[in-house]
Amino acid sequence: MIRRLVFCVFAALLSMPLVAAASGSDGEPNIVLVLMDNFGWGEIGVYGGGEMRGAPTPRIDSIAKEGFRLTHYNVEAECTPSRAALMTGRFGIRTRLRPDGPPRGVWYGITKWEITLAEILSNAGYTTSLFGKWHLGDTEGRYPTDQGFDEWIGIPRSSDRAFWPDSNSFDPDSGAVFTHVMSSKRGEPPVKLDVFGREKRKTIDRQITDQAIDFIRRKADGDQPFFTFLAYTQTHEPVDPHPDYYGKTGHGSFADVLAQTDDYVGELLDTLDELGLKENTIFIFTSDNGREGVPRSWGFTGPWRGDMFSPWEGSLRVPFLIRWPGRIPAGQVSNDIVHQVDLLPTLASIVGAELPDDRVYDGADQSAFFMGKADGSARESTVIYIGNDLFGVKWRNWKLLLKDMDRTNGYAVRELAYPSVFNLIVDPKEEVPELNYLNDTWVDVPLYQVLEDHEASIAADLGSPDP
Repeated sequence: MIRRLVFCVFAALLSMPLVAAASGSDGEPNIVLVLMDNFGWGEIGVYGGGEMRGAPTPRIDSIAKEGFRLTHYNVEAECTPSRAALMTGRFGIRTRLRPDGPPRGVWYGITKWEITLAEILSNAGYTTSLFGKWHLGDTEGRYPTDQGFDEWIGIPRSSDRAFWPDSNSFDPDSGAVFTHVMSSKRGEPPVKLDVFGREKRKTIDRQITDQAIDFIRRKADGDQPFFTFLAYTQTHEPVDPHPDYYGKTGHGSFADVLAQTDDYVGELLDTLDELGLKENTIFIFTSDNGREGVPRSWGFTGPWRGDMFSPWEGSLRVPFLIRWPGRIPAGQVSNDIVHQVDLLPTLASIVGAELPDDRVYDGADQSAFFMGKADGSARESTVIYIGNDLFGVKWRNWKLLLKDMDRTNGYAVRELAYPSVFNLIVDPKEEVPELNYLNDTWVDVPLYQVLEDHEASIAADLGSPDP
């Protein structure tokens, strides 16, 4: 019998009592979430990178030594649906586009109806902030401070727009508008600060790190716990290190940015230590999706095939480190499946926050797993989307692909005449489908059950209204 499938409404999560909020003199835990952009599974030292990538990462690695490292943490294959999934606990398909209908709301981002992690935590008494890339809406009602964040400084869209101001072919009459670094507070319209060009690109991660540190310092002695989401703009193309780090490693811009990021994360950790907040702060380091597939920002996926915007593991697996001293046992490593949609119900459970009961949640509460109170992950399967297309599913260490992508022909989607099944333990590079291994055909049963359950869940979902 299949253990637990996780693509229906988590009725148990909504009906059963949530894990009690962190108690004691310090109250609910603070939360610091660091999200990299297009950052491969194998970049940092504890995943096989670091020194091998031209820049040791001792400060980021220390999070793993003091907490929990996942080797099978899954994300969506591209930036916007990945960030939507992270913020809503729902697969991006539920709030973006549907395979059987028109766009739901704006052509990208999340609808106003969605309730974000920031809103969940804000309703639970947290003060909230985002510093960095949003990429989930830049029209009225869809900025971060419209979606639960008390304050925001960063960019609304992708870093590739940093090329525009420096392009000698840019036409100001085209209707295209330069991206700006923006600032806003809840209830106020955003203010444009600086044009986001290549020079600003070099310094923005320094700026948002300083802003995050300032936020932590301002909130350290307050009556409310805080949530700060530090969404770095690196290592998305263009990879432009800060002038202080340019040439520092001697191994090129990517290694320079890796060294830069390790130092910046170290500053965050030192700030928490200095303020006496380490023991009562959940610290998370992860990425939105796998590496970019362009030479100037050629990331490292470790043993996995492919890069972002593909159905391969190099796109879908990224680093995930979580630390909470005294609550999450140090030095844990697991290859159990966890998905980014799990983060919202997990954090909600930890702080005792209520989840709305008017929508489908795809996330599973992983709090018991992270804190060493459960033998394994609360999920054993997930789905694989690229845009509107359902490419396949995963169950434990098995993967079923219904479609492939031709990267030589404009990302053309290819329907497979016969689905491919891979054993990701035996064949991590996904080189040899299990078609000819008759002793493994039993795995079709749980894989197709995952597929059917998910499709039924999507069909029953009325969607996200956009007022």
